[in-house]
Amino acid sequence: MLQFYFHPTPNPMKAALLLEELEVPFELLAVDTFKGEQHHPEFLKINPNGKVPAIVDDGVAVFDSHAILLHLSAKHGKFVPSTASQHAEMLSWLLFIATGLSPFSGQAVHFLHHAPETLPYARNRYLKEVERHYRILNTRLAGSKYLAGDTYSIADMALWGWGNAAGFIFGEKGLTDYPHVKRLVDEISSRPAAVRAIALKDRLTFKAEFDEETRRALFPQNASL
Repeated sequence: MLQFYFHPTPNPMKAALLLEELEVPFELLAVDTFKGEQHHPEFLKINPNGKVPAIVDDGVAVFDSHAILLHLSAKHGKFVPSTASQHAEMLSWLLFIATGLSPFSGQAVHFLHHAPETLPYARNRYLKEVERHYRILNTRLAGSKYLAGDTYSIADMALWGWGNAAGFIFGEKGLTDYPHVKRLVDEISSRPAAVRAIALKDRLTFKAEFDEETRRALFPQNASL
């Protein structure tokens, strides 16, 4: 059975959504990043980068949420467009999220909520880049039901991972400034697979307190500062 190494944060949620959409049986394994379990030697054998998500599928380890999306969708032949043009669109938007929206969102959350000091330049830099990426996505979705045209795909799942957590960056207004993105995120959130993916966190116990142990676990490079 496939093993899924999970923590209920935006990037693992992308993989969780696809697994639930595929209805693939999997063993759910907690990696409590607030406790530093991502740095344990046994997990580093699966993902040398020490991050979640990761899977072991038929003995093959796959890490990085977007690599997992590509691996599983190709293996099962689902949630990827069948035409060459829409497949190319899917890849373009998937990588736009992988190299842009996802890392900029992560940095925005860090500097808005977790940096040990307020750094206006960093906050502005990452927040404005997140906003720019959502504007581009909003324009795309104004004229297209899904990112890859009329086909629900792994690119949309990748967007949902961070889009469903946009409140961590934008506060109570969430995605209201980007109505077409919000329309898609809301649509995906109502899917039974997304409901099951969100519920995964209730099957496991994770540390909730963001204390000094958690800071050292998530940002070990700062230990010497």
